[in-house]
Amino acid sequence: MQLVREKISLDELKKMAQKMYNNLVKAVVDIEKDIMIVDAGLHADQEEALLESGSAQENLWGINLHPVKFGSDDFIEFDSMINIRPSQGNFYRGVNDLAIQEKIISIVKHLVCV
Repeated sequence: MQLVREKISLDELKKMAQKMYNNLVKAVVDIEKDIMIVDAGLHADQEEALLESGSAQENLWGINLHPVKFGSDDFIEFDSMINIRPSQGNFYRGVNDLAIQEKIISIVKHLVCV
């Protein structure tokens, strides 16, 4: 796992995608701290690492990054079991709240560089 506070290159993500799933990299974004953690087999493992480092559960959202689709709307996929949160009105694996989606997109765009 790699915590991303500053920047991560697209090339690094491509290498991670080949190593893990050959087309995607799992990530969890903390929308309060503007950070993400990448490169693990399960979103739950990444979530646990962020919780242990002081992140709040309600701020953590699981996504998949598709490096070969960088620059398109399909680069970020909002799909993770950790996103199922009835207490926050999120009943599915996606991210229902468009404002949260936009925050995630903004953070990812800031952290991933070409």
